Amino acid sequence: MSFDLSIRRPVGRTTLSLPPMGLGAAHLGGMYNRVDGVLARQTLQAGWDGGIRYYDTAPYYGLGLSEHRLGDFLLDQPRDQFLVTTKVGRVLHRPGNPKTFDRGSWTYGLNFEIEWNYTYDGFMRSYEQSLIRLGLDTVDALIIHDLDVLAAHGEHHAQRLRDLTESGVKALEELKRSGQIKAIGMGLNVTEALDTIASSVAIDFGIVAMPYTLLDQSSLAGMQRFAERGVSVIIGAPYASGILATGPGPNARYRYGIASDEVQDRVRRIQAVCARHGVSLQAAALQFPLAHPAVVSIIPGSAKPSEVASNIAFLKESIPAAFWAELKHDGLIDAEAPTGS
Repeated sequence: MSFDLSIRRPVGRTTLSLPPMGLGAAHLGGMYNRVDGVLARQTLQAGWDGGIRYYDTAPYYGLGLSEHRLGDFLLDQPRDQFLVTTKVGRVLHRPGNPKTFDRGSWTYGLNFEIEWNYTYDGFMRSYEQSLIRLGLDTVDALIIHDLDVLAAHGEHHAQRLRDLTESGVKALEELKRSGQIKAIGMGLNVTEALDTIASSVAIDFGIVAMPYTLLDQSSLAGMQRFAERGVSVIIGAPYASGILATGPGPNARYRYGIASDEVQDRVRRIQAVCARHGVSLQAAALQFPLAHPAVVSIIPGSAKPSEVASNIAFLKESIPAAFWAELKHDGLIDAEAPTGS
């Protein structure tokens, strides 16, 4: 397989098309560590210099900080040369007491409180806030964010789903009809959501954040149904939130937590196959999902220039068909998973 960042793949039946790889900007909001403005700009510049032209962000990332960092960089770039997607479902507010406000996992983010809101008004407010933070008058697509993370919604989940289907989706359809966005997407974190939450409204694409990686192909059947419906897929976490980039180790992350011994052992077995075929683990992780016919792009995150430069190089690394065949033979990837070989 060979991937050219200048060639775009159509998203569903829309006018939007995306390159095979973009840059996920969650880390620029201080996902695990603080990323200051200088380092954020250097990281984005390294991506731009390497051919990256697609960027994905969200109000949630750094409680607004990711959008600020990305927008600051894009202000100096020609608008017709890049693509931006961001998300709706959360509106940000000044906290009642900024001095005692707990930013949760976004320790290095901004001091803004989240209001979950999937209504028409909530989506429109979220969209307008994002435009201001980004310094743009348009984004290319909006994505319904984290409605399938049931633990985050608890007893409010059913109501928020009703808010989406009866109200919020009308805002997205209106923005698409008027040409303010080109496509409607939904973030999907769990396999079941491809058939449940995702079917609640008409979407053009899904961002599958964890259930389709080199370590997990549980969404394979759901993605096939997406393809049959003309719904595209963007892979939001090709490194499975860390371990496929770093390899095993005491601090290796999987599904945004410390990887279990079982997962670490599986990665070691994949690494052994990589070594036999002269393939880097990172190249295998990035290229594997792109072989699926429903997948139009991957958006690995980067927090420093060297990381984004490496990702671009990994996308171009040559991987022999025998490598994928051995992974399937050893049961390390699903035998039905497309590998382009």
